Amino acid sequence: MRHNKKFNHLGRKTAHRGAMLSNMANSLIMHKRIFTTVPKAKELRKFVEPIITRSKEDTTHSRREVFSLLQSKTAVTELFQTVSQKVADRPGGYTRIIKTGFRLGDNAAMCFIELVDFNENMLGDGGARKAKTRRSRRKASGDAAGAAKAKKEPMEEQAKEVNQAGKTVEETETVADVQTADDVKTAAEDVQPEAVENKEEAAAPEAEAADEKAETAGSDEVKS
Repeated sequence: MRHNKKFNHLGRKTAHRGAMLSNMANSLIMHKRIFTTVPKAKELRKFVEPIITRSKEDTTHSRREVFSLLQSKTAVTELFQTVSQKVADRPGGYTRIIKTGFRLGDNAAMCFIELVDFNENMLGDGGARKAKTRRSRRKASGDAAGAAKAKKEPMEEQAKEVNQAGKTVEETETVADVQTADDVKTAAEDVQPEAVENKEEAAAPEAEAADEKAETAGSDEVKS
């Protein structure tokens, strides 16, 4: 009979179960998080947490005992150099199990198990909740009125700006009209003397031709 034998055999013999837990512990130490089934994660937690506690004492004896369970030099080095430094102030509870649902094929309960001190998102203050505050109706109505006034003021300012812009445009148009009229006048004044000069130049050859005709006519009379 199995009196007081409560640990989960996971459907494996002793050697197979020990090798599987050793491999899973190596993966957890190296990658800081692994996905597996819930029963395996619970057994892995019992297996790996005493090993992490042993790594806090960095001696040759501790390293040999940890190596006898992990059978991996790289995992032992990572454990004693990195993980033990992170968990030095934590008195146990080095891992966290979070369930993720059920597997599609056989509907097994799935989860991920991770080292607590290596999850920066959950260590930050982002998870802290803000204190809830209640708002009274009067306060809310006052806030609404203030918001309405705040909305009206920018509208009035925009209207004033539009009116001022319209006035400036009209002033610029009138100034432009006055300037164009002055330009026309000055252009006409400049053109008039030139026209007079041109008329005098055109009349000069005609006068000379008339004088020549008169001289030729006088000479003909004298001869006759």
